[in-house]
Amino acid sequence: MGEQTEAEEDFARVPDGFQRLWTPHRMVYILGDKPEQDDNGSCPFCRAPGRPDEEGLVVHRGRFCFVVMNLFPYNPGHLLVCPYRHVAAYLDLTDEETVEFTLLTKRALRTLTEVSAPAGFNLGMNQGEVAGAGVAAHLHQHIVPRWTGDSNFLPVVAQTKALPELLEDTRARLAAAWSTS
Repeated sequence: MGEQTEAEEDFARVPDGFQRLWTPHRMVYILGDKPEQDDNGSCPFCRAPGRPDEEGLVVHRGRFCFVVMNLFPYNPGHLLVCPYRHVAAYLDLTDEETVEFTLLTKRALRTLTEVSAPAGFNLGMNQGEVAGAGVAAHLHQHIVPRWTGDSNFLPVVAQTKALPELLEDTRARLAAAWSTS
């Protein structure tokens, strides 16, 4: 880079009134370097259950489905309900998987309510890449807790979300409360 002009140097010294929130771990997502999603073991939802709960960010394991923290959460406590089986669409679930998938979604809502008292939730599945699925090859349901005033300018202007708690800490609190909710 070349030298700064006098005007640029003056501008660099003028405070803009913003505090800075540095979240360098988000650059992986912002730059689009998302996890691979093929059937050769690189699918993040196929890998997570094979790891210890703490390492895989698994909150609960069921017989056909499991609950895991979202690695790129929209809000603190953003959970995903996933079948163990690598299927892309809701219609591909067996009846047994569908029942457990639904029951785990309800249980996640109760647990999040108990642990963090959100004012509401966003629930949803993006099926297919064109629908916005980051990992289109493996079905997953998003459960996003919401609080009054949790939206601000950061995601819109800076493509950054402020999260007050580490994923590992949130996972531990939710896993501990899972059995009581």
